[in-house]
Order: sequence, then C-alpha cells, then structure tokens
Amino acid sequence: MFWLKKVLSQLVMPVPLTVLLLLLAACLWRSQGQWLLKLGKVSLSLAIAVLFLCSQSQVSYWLTNSLESRFSPNHQNMTQRCVVMVLGSSNIEKSGLTAVQQLSATALARLNEGIRQLSLGPQCTLVLSGYSGGIQPTPHASIMANAAIELGVNPANIVKFDQPKDTIEEAYALQKLIGHHPFKLVTSATHMPRAMSIFTQLGMQPQAAPTDFIARQGFWWRLDADQLLASQRAIHEYIGMLWLQVKGLSVPPSPKETL
Repeated sequence: MFWLKKVLSQLVMPVPLTVLLLLLAACLWRSQGQWLLKLGKVSLSLAIAVLFLCSQSQVSYWLTNSLESRFSPNHQNMTQRCVVMVLGSSNIEKSGLTAVQQLSATALARLNEGIRQLSLGPQCTLVLSGYSGGIQPTPHASIMANAAIELGVNPANIVKFDQPKDTIEEAYALQKLIGHHPFKLVTSATHMPRAMSIFTQLGMQPQAAPTDFIARQGFWWRLDADQLLASQRAIHEYIGMLWLQVKGLSVPPSPKETL
C-alpha cells in the first residue's frame, strides 16, 4: 500500500504528468483517426498548461502560501518534559562528506529548527525519524542524528526512529514513546497542516514549529524551476490530505511505554 501510494501520487505531480501528457500526445498524433488527433492536441495543450502554471510565480505562491500560512513560527518556551519531534526528509550517502553535508536542504532546515527548539526548554529530547528508503544502507534517522551531534547536540538527548516510512508511522512511533504528552512538532511549513492533522487524529498534543518556508512571490511573466518545485511540493501535500480523508486513521490502543 505504501509503494502504491507513492507511485500513484507521482503520476499527478507536475513533471511526471507533463511527460505522460506529451507521450500521449505523441502517440495519438501517429494515429489516423480524426478524433484521436484532436485528443492529441488536447493532451499537448494540457501538458503546456500544467508546466506553465506550476512554474508561474503567482500560481506557485498561491499553492504554497495557502499551506504555509496556517501555522506561524514557534518561539514558545517549554517548561515541562521537553520533547522535539523532527520529521524525516532525505539525504545522500557519500563517502567523505560530513553528516550535515549529506542532508538535503529540506532535512537540514528541519534539523536546524529542531535544534533551535531545544534551546527553548530544559533538558529536551530530540526525536529524529526516517528509514533508509530501501536504496542506501544507513537509515535517514541515523544521518540526522550524526548531523545533530556535529551541530552540538548531546547524543544522550537524541532518540532515533529508523523504521517509519511516512508521517503516519512516525506518529504511531512517537505515540508509543510519549503517549499523549505535549511536544514540539518540526517539519516543513507546507507539510505542517497534514502532519498536524495526523498527530491530532491520534489524540496527541503537537505544538507546530514549522520551518523551510518556500512560498515566494515574483514577476508574473517569469517561469522558474524553483517555483515548479514549490508547486510540486504543495500539490503533494494536497494529495496527501485527500488520501487521509479517503483512507482515514485507525487509532491504536494507548501506548504502555512512555518517557
């Protein structure tokens, strides 16, 4: 189910969708039927429209800002049993690079915010998550933990979840660890609405600490690859929210293990 979700979601992302529409148009134009030729023209027009709109700054800003504006940066101090949960992202694994250098820009932004949140409470526990992705030997959580240590975090204050593959599994893992105790939830601002929905549906008490804000305004006539990437990330989140509504969440029994 996890990989099926990943594959299906990729089919409606701007770049894969544009490629599929172009391939469809090319195949239809080779046909002899008049209506198939018209359908090919429609497919080509849709491909151009998707690429244009998702690369355009106003459209990209509208898609991303509608997600990022729901939660403000968190500067609230924590006075009781401080727990900071940083959701996983991605990394490369390359010999000769430090752990910090192996993190993606998104992962590094999340980790930096998580470390900043540690300074807002006494003796905070930093929870880091992410599996290996099936393509590299070291789990993402371990790379994140090593990077946190490089940035000055005490290893004794780090907890790693190296099995969860998505946000739902991350929420279950944290619930087993801390129960329903309040905690700071760190993730990208575009991902925060979906993440908050998942954790709160499990009866947990997350305090949003968004980071990695990517909504940018620009000239209407400028088409930009960064805007295309931002649009793709936002669309990924909207699809994820729809998936949650379709699938729903089954709340597991109250965890027995707590910090």
